[in-house]
Amino acid sequence: MGWFDLSHPIDDGIPAYPGDPRPRLERIKELTSDGYVAYQLQCGMHIGTHVDAPMHLVEGGKRISEIPVEHFMGKAVLVDVRGRDIIHYHPDYQKKIAFGDIVLFYTGWDRYYGEDRYYREHPVLDRKLAEFLIEKRVKLIGLDMPSPDKAPFEIHKLLLTKDIFIIENLTGLGQLEGKDSIELIAIPLKIHAEASLVRVIARISFPSETGGI
Repeated sequence: MGWFDLSHPIDDGIPAYPGDPRPRLERIKELTSDGYVAYQLQCGMHIGTHVDAPMHLVEGGKRISEIPVEHFMGKAVLVDVRGRDIIHYHPDYQKKIAFGDIVLFYTGWDRYYGEDRYYREHPVLDRKLAEFLIEKRVKLIGLDMPSPDKAPFEIHKLLLTKDIFIIENLTGLGQLEGKDSIELIAIPLKIHAEASLVRVIARISFPSETGGI
């Protein structure tokens, strides 16, 4: 069995989506003077590795706290789409992606995390691919970039309307390349909000192993 952390660390001043407030992680108590150590985090819900719920862009959409926990874990498949500006549907996905899968799009864009181009020049998913994901009733999609689209965020809306939740700002998806048996755990905070920070973990099962999530 192998375990892989696909999440960016949360630290003071990590990148934020353009227009969002910069996060602040501050040490507010000291062991020597206060008898204990404590930190305070101030941030929006879209910093670092996080998951979007329908409320983010859909009128009357669900908060992240309203979504059953089982939607954030399950069988995952890695789709290598490196080098593409637009990620199109491909007929091979019919066999590669099963009903109810979690689909991880490996763009390699995480190498630009923290740079301006990470937010301005990232690839996007096309509508035909989004419609295919809806047909397959996938649980989640995961991206190693900040968004599946750009303003006015039609792909976001299309997926979230169908309760396909979106994990953004993954990292290290290359660790899963060539792996056939991937299970993903991406449990958000039970917070009454439109999104949540999340720590995303992938589990690789070897052929001799049985069971799963």
